[in-house]
Amino acid sequence: MDFFQHQDAARKNTRVMVGLYLLAVAGVVLAVDCVLAIAYVYAVGGDSFKPGLIFAVPKGLYVWGAVATVAVIAGASAKQILELRDGGGAVAEMVGARLVAQDTRDPLEKRFLNIVEEMAIASGVRVPQAYVMDEEGGINAFAAGYDVSNAVVAVTRGTLETLSRDELQGVIGHEFSHILNGDMWLNIKMIGVLSGIVFISSIGSFLMRSNSNRSSRSDDKGNGQIFLIGLALFVIGYLGTVFARLIKAAVSRQREFLADASSVQFTRNPDGIAGALDQIKASGRGALIDNRYAEDMSHMYFGQGISVWAHGLFDTHPPLEERIARVRPGFQASRYRQVRESAAPTAGGAIGTGFGAVAGFAGAGGGVGAGAGTPPPPEADGQRRSDIGNAWGRTAAESANLVGKLDAGKVDFASRLLARLTPELRAAMTELEGASAVLVATLLAPKAQVMAVQVEALRAAQLNRVAERAGALMVHVSRLGRGFDLMLIDLCLPAIKAGTEEDKRRVIQALEIVINADRRVSLHEFVVLTLVRTQLAPRPKPGSVKTKPLATLRDEVVLVLSMLAYAGRKPGQDPAFDAEMAQAFSAGARAANLADAHLMPKEQFSLDAAGKALSELATVPPLAKAVLVKALFSVVTADGTIRLMEAELMRLIGAVLECPLPPLIDEVDPATLAA
Repeated sequence: MDFFQHQDAARKNTRVMVGLYLLAVAGVVLAVDCVLAIAYVYAVGGDSFKPGLIFAVPKGLYVWGAVATVAVIAGASAKQILELRDGGGAVAEMVGARLVAQDTRDPLEKRFLNIVEEMAIASGVRVPQAYVMDEEGGINAFAAGYDVSNAVVAVTRGTLETLSRDELQGVIGHEFSHILNGDMWLNIKMIGVLSGIVFISSIGSFLMRSNSNRSSRSDDKGNGQIFLIGLALFVIGYLGTVFARLIKAAVSRQREFLADASSVQFTRNPDGIAGALDQIKASGRGALIDNRYAEDMSHMYFGQGISVWAHGLFDTHPPLEERIARVRPGFQASRYRQVRESAAPTAGGAIGTGFGAVAGFAGAGGGVGAGAGTPPPPEADGQRRSDIGNAWGRTAAESANLVGKLDAGKVDFASRLLARLTPELRAAMTELEGASAVLVATLLAPKAQVMAVQVEALRAAQLNRVAERAGALMVHVSRLGRGFDLMLIDLCLPAIKAGTEEDKRRVIQALEIVINADRRVSLHEFVVLTLVRTQLAPRPKPGSVKTKPLATLRDEVVLVLSMLAYAGRKPGQDPAFDAEMAQAFSAGARAANLADAHLMPKEQFSLDAAGKALSELATVPPLAKAVLVKALFSVVTADGTIRLMEAELMRLIGAVLECPLPPLIDEVDPATLAA
């Protein structure tokens, strides 16, 4: 299945989960009514149980018992869902995980951040926030969030301290599969929904505890009845736990196999994921989680986080041996551990990478990309972004299939990019003011006169520090060459997202000031501003945005197809090229089932309207997005060439539509990557 099919399957799994949930609620309601009936018989019949009284139980008792039970379950589920409405960050904070600071000095945390950045750049996902569960010594991890642009990745401290770089990369690759395949939304929903059917157990525990704290007499019949009711509810609650585990096992187990296989595809190293799984077996702690929410989140973890009886039936994860055998047939644990131990770092080398890894951070050794101190690559003077391009070599369908894909070649590319960043640029991106200045620097004009106007406009808005730092950082940004701006934005966003709403507002204000200083908005400026606005805007509450059929958004589709057609326009066009541009639009219109549509006249085109159109198109369901993305690529690939401006627009559109595209620029402008 491709990205869109996985997203659609996740929605269908949600319906399966709801169906199983309703069956579980019915089972719990039936059990509660049985307890109430038995309690009624004892209360009416005295000390002896009289079975005949079962038929005398008032029907109202059953009805109100069912109503109360459903209300309690629904209320508990709604409360948990409400608490998790903020997505991945709320889940991480629920389990006591700590957000890793972008400027952390811990070498293990730096390695973790570096791997997350590699995976994000390679897949086109916005860089997730990274969390560490400091109190957990087992080897485990999870990804959480309602969409791919606002995900978090969390690992236990034991994972950082035990695994080599290759093994950690295998684990992070596994979690990125969950991000890309739509599992996160389903997993968070499962936490909230299933919390209700295990809540009955909490009520039973409360009744038993409160009863034991009361002074009791041997003839206190009521006291004993309360205890028995509490015990019964506790048992019923455990029945709810059994139902919850069955639901989680039914929904999540096969997706773990998929995530393991995807990790191998991402890293091109089966020993990484296999070694991480083997370390769970080899370590005394395993993958167990001590947090009080371990049961609620057992389906989200990399490894089996809780102990269960009846292994196989209630396990949320397949057996470790089977997972290892699937990703690394013939894996020899004893030999792997022996080689791994001989390659282990010394006590002073906490950042050591372990068995099979290249020394140091990604891209630091043997990389083909230019290092931080390498002079900038040659660029074509006078060429616009719309001019720079290269032969593409993919059909529109093949191009659309890149959405949600992550392969080892892109990870290598991401490593080379990170290696090209100067220390000054790297340091700036780890804190709010510096990250804001880097974003501004990507928009400063190369012409001194225009840049002076932009800087003066920033100072007039009391943004002196940002203006000063952006000017100093511009030289480091320009050294990277054309095509890296969107990836710089991705690297800056985590530090900015960690700021307050006022901080985010001022970042947007600074970008708008720089863009409007010369009284015109270029397509590149539109891309940068729209991407940042989209990522910093308050996220709609889960379920608050209703999906719309693609057929109802005809005008929006035509506008965006037209924007892409204009993005490929070269300077000094002639009428023949105008015809080619119209043909490119027509190819996209046909792919979108709009064969009678026409290219929008340029005088009617508005970048502001284009931004609104993208927001509307983000509401279409997954399989409709597949049609839309194919149509967009039909425009871009009509002439067999994809240009830098077209690549930037496609990445922007992918970000807004929650359809992450891997870097296209390594295909577009190889000169910018040459050493």
